Amino acid sequence: MWLPSKVVQSIGVAISMLRRNRMQDQYIFISDTDNHRVIKWISAASEGTVVAGGQGKGNDLTQLSYPQAVIADSSGIIYVADEENHRVMRWFRGATQGTMIAGGNGKGIQMNPLNHPAGLSFDRHGNLYVADFYNHCIQRFDIETN
Repeated sequence: MWLPSKVVQSIGVAISMLRRNRMQDQYIFISDTDNHRVIKWISAASEGTVVAGGQGKGNDLTQLSYPQAVIADSSGIIYVADEENHRVMRWFRGATQGTMIAGGNGKGIQMNPLNHPAGLSFDRHGNLYVADFYNHCIQRFDIETN
């Protein structure tokens, strides 16, 4: 188990099994769900670095609650499906807190409220798609307007 206050170790073997040409810029992001944080792991490193959350479970802009998915755009900005907070968070490089860009209004079935977001993807136009698990749908967000 990864401790919330510690730098992550021990995933190096798994990362070394990835084909180098499939890893953009030689790093991956990992949703450390039960420790409420996202880890950035550089392929040649022996330790990972917390890049989002890591301040315990909660709903402040510095916290996550069971992050389920993480995706990065071409600028290295990461987007996190913050499942139990029913929101999607955006974290810029080096930021100490995130910005809520979707959901966060509590769970619901209307358009903006998310109910346990579980997956993220971008299309070629930069739209963000969110797998809204308990609403049984995929929602699209134009993140340039959020």
